[in-house]
Parts: sequence; C-alpha cells; structure tokens
Amino acid sequence: MTGAQALQAALPRLKAAGIVAPMGDARRLLAHAMQVPPGRLTLLLHDPLPETAQTRFEAAIAARATRQPVSQITGTRAFFGRDFHVTPDVLDPRPETEALVLAALDRPAARLLDLGTGSGCILLTLLAEWPKATGLGIDASEAALAVAARNARALGVRDRADLRKGDWLTGVAGPFDLIVSNPPYITEADHATLSPEVRDWEPRGALTPGGDGLDAYRRILPGVPALLAEGGRVLLEIGVGQEDDVGRIARDAGFARVACLPDLDGRGRVMTLSCG
Repeated sequence: MTGAQALQAALPRLKAAGIVAPMGDARRLLAHAMQVPPGRLTLLLHDPLPETAQTRFEAAIAARATRQPVSQITGTRAFFGRDFHVTPDVLDPRPETEALVLAALDRPAARLLDLGTGSGCILLTLLAEWPKATGLGIDASEAALAVAARNARALGVRDRADLRKGDWLTGVAGPFDLIVSNPPYITEADHATLSPEVRDWEPRGALTPGGDGLDAYRRILPGVPALLAEGGRVLLEIGVGQEDDVGRIARDAGFARVACLPDLDGRGRVMTLSCG
C-alpha cells in the first residue's frame, strides 16, 4: 500500500464521522504517521508505506473518527510560530489567542503573571519573545502544569518560568508589569453547542465556569489591581459579546482604563485594563 492509497481508504471513514475537512486532516495524520514534515508528504505519497507507518496511520484515523482533535493525536499545535505540546489536559492553543500575545508585545514587561496557564502558550511565548523577562504561571490542574513545563523546556525558557498549582490569585504576590489570562468564559448553554472536538475532548473546566460564563472575571479582577506594578497592564481574552459585561466588572474593581481589542477576525476578543 502506498501513502496515496492509504489516504483514499481513510477518507470515507472520516467523512462518515462528520469531519469537515477530511483530506486535510488525513494528510496531516499521514505525515505524522510517516514522521515526515507535512510539506514533504506529496513527494512521498506514491512510495510504499512502511508497516510501522501503516499501523500508526490506522490508529490516528481511528482516533480522529471519534472526533479527537488532530493536535491531540499528533501531540503538537502551532502557536505564534512555535510548536506547543498539547494533550486532553489543556486547551488547544487557538489563533484568536494570538491577538492577546500581539497586544502584550506592544509594550515590554519584565515580570509576568499568567492565570490559568494551561499549555503555557501565552506566558511561554512572551518569555521567548522577551529574553530578560520572568513569569509566573498559575493553574489548578497539575496535569496542565506538566504540559506547560514540557513546553517551557522545549522553548528554552524553563529557568524563567515559575509554574505553580493554584486557585487564581490565592497566595500570589506581586508586583507584575503584565497580567494575562485566557480564563474559562463559555456559557453553560453555549458549551452544549460546541463541536465534539472541543466539547468532548478539551477540559471542561478550562472552557466554561457554567452559568453566564463570567465567574472567572468576577474572581480575578477585584484582586488584580493590588498585584500590578506602577504602569502595569492586564490583558484578558473574552468571548464574543462579553466586552460590556467584563468592562463593567473591571470598572467596579477599580480599573480606570478599559478597552476591547479585536482578534484576527475583527471580533472583540482582548480586554486591556490599567489602573491609571
């Protein structure tokens, strides 16, 4: 069997499972199974597929047919030009979160705090971009922190990333020049409508706090001003349509400057907050 034949055999299974882009997913999984860069796959499609690669590809297609995300099957997701290890214990880094990173890079910071760090994609990207910065990443999940630690080592920033288990701001001491967070913000009702890849395979607690989706902001924002250095900023990812509610919570917490920045699709996505 050649790689091309393996692809054609896999397509009906992925289509039957409701996969939106079966050929693209199959090609990524075949490249993973063959342990070659995706860009080289076309050159190798008509070569005989080694038995070990056939076995890996069969397992990958079977997993994808259950709607497990491709990134979890391959173990890797690209974010801001770097590869991050991902597992079912962390959110899959998404392009809209890159808008938060871009906003952060507008102004250098020396000491960072990332609340709900997950894979570490925000904190570790910023540390990689700012070689002299240090950061603290907090997460309630030890499994997520293990993923973040692996990513920190892979990116060469482990000695500048302090990763701790915690409950939001409990026990955290400032000051910080920049505080970032992509907290759970999906409403309980919207969570039920998510694609199976997200709803069934990503950690529920990192997606939704239940109810109206705003509980994390209510927990975080009142305590944040006391942790900011003079001139410090807060950047929060929010859900579409949440800017007014989160802005109100921020103003009630004492933030004088509140603005909402768009993501790459032009939707309000990043709240930027400061006290003066």
